[in-house]
Amino acid sequence: MTERMTDFETTAIEDTQKWLLDAVVGLNLCPFAKAVVVKDMVRYRVCTSAEPTDVLAMLREELQHLAEADPDKLDTTLLIAPKALPDFLDFNDFLADCDDVLLDLALDGVLQVADFHPHYQFGGTEVDDIENFTNRTPYPTLHLLREASLDKAVEAYPDASLIFERNIEVLNQLGHAGWKALGIRARLQD
Repeated sequence: MTERMTDFETTAIEDTQKWLLDAVVGLNLCPFAKAVVVKDMVRYRVCTSAEPTDVLAMLREELQHLAEADPDKLDTTLLIAPKALPDFLDFNDFLADCDDVLLDLALDGVLQVADFHPHYQFGGTEVDDIENFTNRTPYPTLHLLREASLDKAVEAYPDASLIFERNIEVLNQLGHAGWKALGIRARLQD
């Protein structure tokens, strides 16, 4: 029996897919993303709770699911938490708990958890600096990905270490007005 998604969950997934298609793939912020998106190898999950412990429980389930899934059918998972951790500093602190779950499941080196947030801010930047938008999503989001897929992607893209610099250049050219025109904005839920 398949669980029926609520309108809330559907909206969170649609907003996240728009970000993925228009920003990540559309601006080529991650040159590895297009292939898995086109092949429909991305799983979207929504944690509807505001409690970080519930997000961690769902993270545990999703890490196990991804580890057990056929890598030719499922490459990555986006765990979206619209109601949890609206403050970026709290979210950033929460990532240590995410690492603990990964270690507890003995999946360190097999999977990794990347992080995105509507108010993402790199150290040493101002809140509105455009480079922060490389990691800004409509909702707090954990990206679960396979280390083996990363290794293959880096082999195919020899200048992977330059991706971040290229992204800053792309966003500087796009500017705040260009980002706003994409229609990707924080959609945190109370």
